[in-house]
Amino acid sequence: MRPSFAENLRRLRAERGLSQQQLADLLFVTRPAVARWENGSRLPDAEMISRLSACLGVDAGVLLNTIADQALASSIILVDDERIILQGGLPILQEVFPDAVITGFTRCAEALDYAKAHPVALAFLDVEIGRTSGLELCGQLLEINPRTNVVFLTSYLEYSFDAWNTGACGFLLKPISADAVRKQLLKLRYPLKGADAL
Repeated sequence: MRPSFAENLRRLRAERGLSQQQLADLLFVTRPAVARWENGSRLPDAEMISRLSACLGVDAGVLLNTIADQALASSIILVDDERIILQGGLPILQEVFPDAVITGFTRCAEALDYAKAHPVALAFLDVEIGRTSGLELCGQLLEINPRTNVVFLTSYLEYSFDAWNTGACGFLLKPISADAVRKQLLKLRYPLKGADAL
């Protein structure tokens, strides 16, 4: 498998003897921005790719090719206001989807910002996210990308009837398990790249 954009960026930066802060200073961005690119949670825009290629002394095509490859991987989000659910659920999703880019959020606004910048293939949403309804979040995600598969998570079975009216593909009771997630894959409207064998 070809190295990811994050791996290539880390390697190129290290080969030039630059710290994250030094590269950030050259690009006029913050060090956390470089860190997010290097941990795979964010991708730079086209203008920044041009700056990166100049700073690192590589053709922009080298960086763009790895971003294109990464964009083909499934992007999956887990949204729940309980951090313990994220901490327990993210490793399970990574086990089921070893090649996917998986990101967790405790706030709906952050999940929506992410979905606007990254095509989300699969979203696992808590039905109640703080004061926000996961049912509303589902509708907003589908407005951004109608091909997003949505699976609701909850501890309460009575929410399942409301969830089916949103365009969601499935419903899981918390806490999730790898087997339960795999069973949901059979119900997705749009097939996902990167899931391990069912």
